Amino acid sequence: MKLRLPGRRDQAATTSDTSADLTAELVRAAGKGRPTPKRSEAQVRRAGPPPPPPTTRKEAYKRMREQQAARRGSTRERMAMGDDSYLPARDRGPVRKLVRDVTDARRNLASFFLPFAGLLLVSYVVPQFQGIVMLMWMAYFLVLIGDSAMLGRRITKTVKARFPDGQHKTKGLIWYGISRSTMIRRWRFPKPEVAVGADV
Repeated sequence: MKLRLPGRRDQAATTSDTSADLTAELVRAAGKGRPTPKRSEAQVRRAGPPPPPPTTRKEAYKRMREQQAARRGSTRERMAMGDDSYLPARDRGPVRKLVRDVTDARRNLASFFLPFAGLLLVSYVVPQFQGIVMLMWMAYFLVLIGDSAMLGRRITKTVKARFPDGQHKTKGLIWYGISRSTMIRRWRFPKPEVAVGADV
């Protein structure tokens, strides 16, 4: 019986198997065979090498606060832009967005509510002007009621024209628009998306 010694063919086959295993390992290390990472994860990875782990509890707490502040800033920015997935329930939906657009496209006398209220408070500190300020406040308040009624009528008309199904609480929408109109335009949240005088 002849013993068969390993020859060149066996060595070639072994070398081929080893190279195939090495290629497979390199492919797996390169990222094949796993799901594609999310965009946010990819952006974090592209930002640079991961930071070293915190060495103290104080450093870990500081890093956690920084991450929370970054997330809050991103969320607030999305809310200000009117992203429905980030807005609170009272601001969500196409109907509420339409009410905001109708309000923001109009010059509202209610936008001067806060300055007038501040002037009224100052008048209590300076009694000499209190009588004049009170008369101005009463006149402004009467005009404000009429202007708010016009805004409410316009909101009702526009909502019924765009959403004729009639399944919306008109009073709630009117109050939503009026309360938004009492804020100074640059302070409104979410931010106005239409210019003053725009055709909504």
